[in-house]
Amino acid sequence: MRPITADDVDRVASFLHEELNARLTPASWAQAIRPGWQSEAPNHGFMLLSGGHIVGAHVAFYSQRIVDGQNEKFCNLAAWCVLDTYRAHGLRLLKALLDQPGYSFTDLSPSGNVVPLNRRLKFQALNTAAALAVNLPWPRWGSGVRIVDHPALMQTYLSGRDLEIYRDHVSAPAAHHLVIVKGHRSCYVIFRKDTRKGLRLFASILHVGDRSLFSETAWHLRSYLLTRFGLPATLIEERFASAPLFLALPLKSPRPKMILSSRVPPSQVDYLYSELTCVPW
Repeated sequence: MRPITADDVDRVASFLHEELNARLTPASWAQAIRPGWQSEAPNHGFMLLSGGHIVGAHVAFYSQRIVDGQNEKFCNLAAWCVLDTYRAHGLRLLKALLDQPGYSFTDLSPSGNVVPLNRRLKFQALNTAAALAVNLPWPRWGSGVRIVDHPALMQTYLSGRDLEIYRDHVSAPAAHHLVIVKGHRSCYVIFRKDTRKGLRLFASILHVGDRSLFSETAWHLRSYLLTRFGLPATLIEERFASAPLFLALPLKSPRPKMILSSRVPPSQVDYLYSELTCVPW
């Protein structure tokens, strides 16, 4: 076992294409593993080798964030795949990641059997209460609402932290960007396309810059997601909206997201700088 270096990324990408998700090409995997914001990182995760061949990999994304005025280092646990023959060694990959000192560890897409494992390792669950909102056509005439998605124009409406987030994620393969504009107000939104029950028909909201404006204009956003991207439904967690959304049904079992940290509480965790913005499953 050893760290995944920059020189290993293409090999790991081919392994993940062949063994985990063939819908993503090796080039797509490689692009996802190399996020634009990650200029300095200890590794891209860890991998298992046997006879010079990759038999397991656990990808990771690293970032430094300001939380409550303090600089915090994050390690986002991402794609984890081990060949069946070597499954008994798979936990070595996770242990190698968690043994790195000074990090808060997030797992924002744990599979079913990983969730109880994370609990035993003292991960805490995030509040992921969410609703499934139906996207319907909705006229914007006379509403004063515009949705801006041209890269150059979007930046004219972004400033401060939102502009920094945009520049860090503009090349992230799974992140789609737009700005909702109404009068002198603007709301930066990042979403991804998601698959449920084999159907790639859902938009999942990952970031909202202004919760109040987002809630006011949600109908227009949902109409845009339908007409521009052909997505008939949107998955929206409660954290992103300041009020309940019309024609939105609460999910009985929202997908879990987790954190292991002695410093960062679950309420301070967002979905940026992570697998959710990088890997377009």
